[in-house]
Amino acid sequence: MTKTSSEETTPAIFIIFGGTGDLCRRKIIPALYNLYLENRLCQNFAIIGTGRSELTDVNYRNTLLEGVNEFSRRGKANKEDWSKFASNISYQIADIKDAASYQAFGSKIDALKTDWKLNPSITYYCAVAPDLFCTIAENISKSKLENDPDTTRIIVEKPFGRDLESAKELNKRLLTIFNEKQIYRIDHYLGKEVVQNIMAFRFANAIMEPLWNRNHIEHVQISVTEQIGIEDRGSYFESAGILRDMIQNHLLQLLCTIAMEPPINFDADVVRDRKVEVLHAMRKIVPGKIDMIAARGQYGPGWVEGKKVPGYREEKNVDPNSNTETYAALKFYVDNWRWQGVPFYLRTGKRLFKSASLITIQFREIPHNMFNKEEGNVPKQNRLVISIQPDMGIRFQLESKTPGLEMSLNTVDMVFDYAGKSKSDSPEAYETLLLDIISGDQTLFMRADQVESAWELIMPVLDYWAKSGTANFPNYPADSWGPENAEALIAKDGFHWFNLPEKK
Repeated sequence: MTKTSSEETTPAIFIIFGGTGDLCRRKIIPALYNLYLENRLCQNFAIIGTGRSELTDVNYRNTLLEGVNEFSRRGKANKEDWSKFASNISYQIADIKDAASYQAFGSKIDALKTDWKLNPSITYYCAVAPDLFCTIAENISKSKLENDPDTTRIIVEKPFGRDLESAKELNKRLLTIFNEKQIYRIDHYLGKEVVQNIMAFRFANAIMEPLWNRNHIEHVQISVTEQIGIEDRGSYFESAGILRDMIQNHLLQLLCTIAMEPPINFDADVVRDRKVEVLHAMRKIVPGKIDMIAARGQYGPGWVEGKKVPGYREEKNVDPNSNTETYAALKFYVDNWRWQGVPFYLRTGKRLFKSASLITIQFREIPHNMFNKEEGNVPKQNRLVISIQPDMGIRFQLESKTPGLEMSLNTVDMVFDYAGKSKSDSPEAYETLLLDIISGDQTLFMRADQVESAWELIMPVLDYWAKSGTANFPNYPADSWGPENAEALIAKDGFHWFNLPEKK
């Protein structure tokens, strides 16, 4: 999480495999452009996009400009600013699977180093399908491209493996070419502004730490709900499912951020050690009891904002008899002194009532109610709500006296939010993460043992669901809050899911 200006950054070369793809156009280039506008890139930088299409540099830059105009938080690019930025972009036709075509990258790197008379950082960005990660790494090695452990990085996007064994194999193969400090496994959730603020909120405020334990916290909910369906990702989603796609990475990383012990400093490995400790402390899932701690669902057809939408089985490239889950809810325990006995509920799903990412920390009831017991005047439990999206903010819900002659209680919110800032003021997750990569800061990136520990934790559920198909899919309609078995999962413990307010 190092933040530097252009005077402090080193020259940088980005080689983007999949440079003509959607990720590059929507996320990577808009993020780099915004870093450039904020003077976060060194004056000497180069972006080399790769692909199999025949494109000139001018055509390629125009395509990227369209993406910036459509997806950048700043809106349409200023013509002069874009022209200066785009002069550092070039296109190189290449076949990812053909090591011979990588020689052109080596020539470009050498030419830039000679021109700059400086040693740049080299970043190989794998913005491609996961099954090509190792192919790229191995061809980089075969082609003897730049691989200085201190200045060379490789970025890989999720999913990192599709189960424990494939994740181990991927780590093993990458680590034969690069060392761990060169590998940046991106989880964009960790780059979000509010997620980063969790650690500041916890560890920079003396008032929070005494409350952050089993003595005061009753339970924790982490909820990522999406109103959209699978869109055009039918083939991918059929082989993944929501448990792999969201819980193994995003939601478990949020859980680790909430549950971790205070690190002694912000050194990347110290912070990541604390997160791995959480995963190691989490109670193992016993195969015979999975139905007691996990629920799954699949959306059916329905209406969303006045528009009829198909069920999952009617989506493109989806098996009409598919048993792939589009909703998952799980209950975890972290078996250590801080969290013993406190349940952590995780849920995520597609085609739900609203899109929102919330972390809700429910505090215990007051030990004795001194107020009158009339209905409506019983103190409600305090609650800390961390909203990641659509609105960013941290909300502490407390009880207070309602103005008037009677001692009547009312819930009030102490709010820290970003409402006073425009969207363009808050950096996108990819901007934060790319700047950290340039700086060589791995704090917000998953380490190999972290990835493998997360897979190990959920494998019993994945295996059980794969072996025991369900006959009741679809079991929730579009535009609902999910299946009844997910409500039962938390209701049997005396709790309920916290949602955003209903539509008006």
